[in-house]
Amino acid sequence: MDAFSLLKADHRKVEELFERLEATDGKQKLNVFAEIKTELDLHAHIEEKIFYPALEKPKQTHDLTLEAYEEHDVVKKLLRELSRSKTANEEWEAKAKVLQENVEHHVQEEENELFKKASSVLSQGDIEELGESMEAEKERQQDRGAAKKSSAKKASARKASGKKSGAGNKSASKTTGASKAAKRTGTKKASTSKRGSGSKKSGSKKSAKKR
Repeated sequence: MDAFSLLKADHRKVEELFERLEATDGKQKLNVFAEIKTELDLHAHIEEKIFYPALEKPKQTHDLTLEAYEEHDVVKKLLRELSRSKTANEEWEAKAKVLQENVEHHVQEEENELFKKASSVLSQGDIEELGESMEAEKERQQDRGAAKKSSAKKASARKASGKKSGAGNKSASKTTGASKAAKRTGTKKASTSKRGSGSKKSGSKKSAKKR
């Protein structure tokens, strides 16, 4: 897939996610937003790592590329702010709308201006090579993200298992402690009983001597 087709496919996917965001309510909004953030973070990464550097030097695309970097920074800031919220309240929805408008503006500028000028400074071979590089980098990032999620789940499971084990050990410890205490009490009672029995026997001997 060439560079322009790859990036346009990303743009269409994000547009669909924003449509879903508008159609959902409550916690589901946050779930859809999480998908939007994942897609935009990944899209920005491959553009900044591979696509934009190829367009910074040519005079025809230099200014538009620098502007694209700045627009990415604005989007990233909004994504960070929105991701901190645990509820999709009115303020959150207003900020999500601002995010959508910024992304739409950025997409229009890229597809209508930057891509057109880029096609005049890049050969077809360059465009194909950039597309392949971005696709490969995207897959690497997705695999890394999946590996992180898997590690986080395993760590969470180990933590939960450790808590259960700790609770079981505490319960066993309490039972053992209670058992030991009971044994000590029983030993004391037996010892006291023996001492009392000894005293009675001693008294009986003294009485016998007197007689």
